[in-house]
Amino acid sequence: MQSVTQIAQDILSREGGYVNDPDDPGGATNHGVTVHTLRRLGIDLNNDGAVDARDVQLLSMERACTIFIDHYFHGPGLDQLPEPLQVTVFDMYVNAGNNAVKILQRLLNQMRIDVAVDGALRPQTTAGAQKNRSLHPTISSMLMELHGAITIVRLPMVAAPAANTQSAVMVAKVAGSHAPKISSPQVSFDPRTA
Repeated sequence: MQSVTQIAQDILSREGGYVNDPDDPGGATNHGVTVHTLRRLGIDLNNDGAVDARDVQLLSMERACTIFIDHYFHGPGLDQLPEPLQVTVFDMYVNAGNNAVKILQRLLNQMRIDVAVDGALRPQTTAGAQKNRSLHPTISSMLMELHGAITIVRLPMVAAPAANTQSAVMVAKVAGSHAPKISSPQVSFDPRTA
């Protein structure tokens, strides 16, 4: 199992450096950390009294890694999840916030593990995630598939390929009206037998 620091470093390696695309609602972003995150955390790196694009440019990878670990892993309590689920939920949380937890909760419900879908890692969700350890690899795989598919949903008229039929069914059920169109064979999937 990777350490949380290794997971954060893997995420950082995919996020890239500084961008400030006027069409991106996230605004200025560096190492996956947006200007909105820096403002929310009150991180004024150049000490000029304003948290803006210049502060985002000054953000180091090390500081971004610390932000991810403190505010996107420990902050929401992802460390309370079973280890096999931590990697995928953490990766998704960096991009989707508490929607990552809602997606996990919906998946658990689809697998007949009853939890509230509220985006918070309360004892009910962590206990539900601990149930039936044999499902952890399946849940983790589905979360990775959903993470990729839901990211693609933002692009109009794009079909997201599903790695397997189980994931295709989960994308449709969990993502709901925001699910992408998926081309996959019609095979029934019963989550109780997964």
